[in-house]
Amino acid sequence: MLQATYSIKGSRAELERDPVFGPAFSEAKARVRAMDIRYVEEKEPMRQAILEMYVALSVETPYNDFDNH
Repeated sequence: MLQATYSIKGSRAELERDPVFGPAFSEAKARVRAMDIRYVEEKEPMRQAILEMYVALSVETPYNDFDNH
């Protein structure tokens, strides 16, 4: 598994030259760039947590499972 580091070896620039990582990273950046972003401001922490869970469940977000890793 490739991991970015704070040295030249394993740096993002080096990883972007990798034949597997480079194209996958470019595709992911293009996907994020094309996203339609919306947000709701909620300053109170408890309401913010509940809102986040409610929205994730109601719009069935595929990448937010609230699993503790």
